[in-house]
Amino acid sequence: MLAIKPYTFWFVTGSQSLYGEETLQEVKENSKQIVKAINGNLPFNIEFKAVVTTATEIQQVVREANTNGNCGGLITWMHTFSPAKSWIAGLKELQTPLLHLHTQYHKEIPWDSIDMDFMNTNQAAHGDREFGFMVSRLAIPRKVVVGHWENKQVSQKISNWMYSAVAVSEGTSIRVARFGDNMRNVAVTDGDKIEAQIKFGWTVDYYGIGDLVAEIESITEDQIDDLYEEYKQLYEFPIDTNISAQESILYQAKIELGLKSFLEKGNYTAFTTNFEDLHGMKQLPGLAAQRLMAEGYGFAGEGDWRTAALLRLMKIISSNKNTSFMEDYTYHLEEGNEMILGSHMLEVCPTVAANKPKIVVNPLSMGDREDPARLVFDGKSGDAVNVSLVEMGGRYRLIINEIKAERPEHHTPHLPVAKVLWKPEPSFSEATEAWIYAGGAHHTVLSFEVTTEQLYDFAEMTNIECIVIDKDTKLRDLRNELKWNEATYRS
Repeated sequence: MLAIKPYTFWFVTGSQSLYGEETLQEVKENSKQIVKAINGNLPFNIEFKAVVTTATEIQQVVREANTNGNCGGLITWMHTFSPAKSWIAGLKELQTPLLHLHTQYHKEIPWDSIDMDFMNTNQAAHGDREFGFMVSRLAIPRKVVVGHWENKQVSQKISNWMYSAVAVSEGTSIRVARFGDNMRNVAVTDGDKIEAQIKFGWTVDYYGIGDLVAEIESITEDQIDDLYEEYKQLYEFPIDTNISAQESILYQAKIELGLKSFLEKGNYTAFTTNFEDLHGMKQLPGLAAQRLMAEGYGFAGEGDWRTAALLRLMKIISSNKNTSFMEDYTYHLEEGNEMILGSHMLEVCPTVAANKPKIVVNPLSMGDREDPARLVFDGKSGDAVNVSLVEMGGRYRLIINEIKAERPEHHTPHLPVAKVLWKPEPSFSEATEAWIYAGGAHHTVLSFEVTTEQLYDFAEMTNIECIVIDKDTKLRDLRNELKWNEATYRS
């Protein structure tokens, strides 16, 4: 499975020297205790960094965070009153994700003992509002989390934000290998790769299919046989595995090993294929692509490099759980029970499978090649998001539709593909109209793990437009939002 760096988040407490060294020491100890307590509930470690009281100290810690490759972001808290003018220079230099934790050390007011010393020391209600004004004044993206530090929902919000922050940092390491070009005459899968590198740090490289074929042909029979045995342990096999089917499965193993070797040598974390460009290959990668997605690689078909990178990004946020490349394939338009059937020709990630995947070998009408092996399964049920990242002429729009997936009640014996069935919020017609008004693509990333809030946080950190289609969506309001956003983001 693809690994990410062991990121650490820095906890920085703001204060000032008005109340003396004894108070500052109390502020420091309180901060350390908070960090120690919440660390046990988070996916990444928090390190208490400093109590800062001057512009010079603040600027120094920001500069260190900017240049430390393992710093995933800053978490700030104003235990006492921290004059916000002291934060201007540091905040203007900030290049790492920021979370503003608005909490206080005590949970309840100590009514019988509270005095002015207590009030002066514990005035986050004052200090955090001062700090919050300055961050807003400077128009710096940040996450605000409010509540007592012992509350589980506070830790959960911090945890969710951490994954999004790591996706921003780790996203700069996303490297997409495009085997062949985009599908001819398709608009939404194309785009400006330079702009993607400027905005997100994504590297997108083209390779002729012959480069991949050469790597595939270097794979040994022993390697292929070992992987074939692994397939038999993990998946249901066809009962009548004839010679032709066995050869097809073995060839997918060969593709998988060749693809993975190629990606590892080039430090690539995502890739695309195109059924229109298979020169030198016997099959379109099906099982091979599904298996690599299950290891955390981003993927999209038809040369769609942007969705491949988005999948890798959401694999980071989800810790590679319950997240897949997807496509809105066809509709079930029974009145009052409208649903969307999502699938692709071959490539749906088995992390979203509700049942044990089965390897099948069937003809594929596209690509003019041999029958490819692929994993077939029904998708899970539950709340999920379906996400598209589109380019709107020099700027990006992230479109999120909250959905409710259902296990299919009917078998599809003549449709040998992995599939997910869902109802979009707020309804089929409203969600689909909203999606089309927003310019959402037919290729998406579907996740049962990643939340709307995490994706919205990512959009905030990277300063891109984010459109959410959920149970509260009203089409008239959404169409106005799109107009306002057009003016805002183009300016």
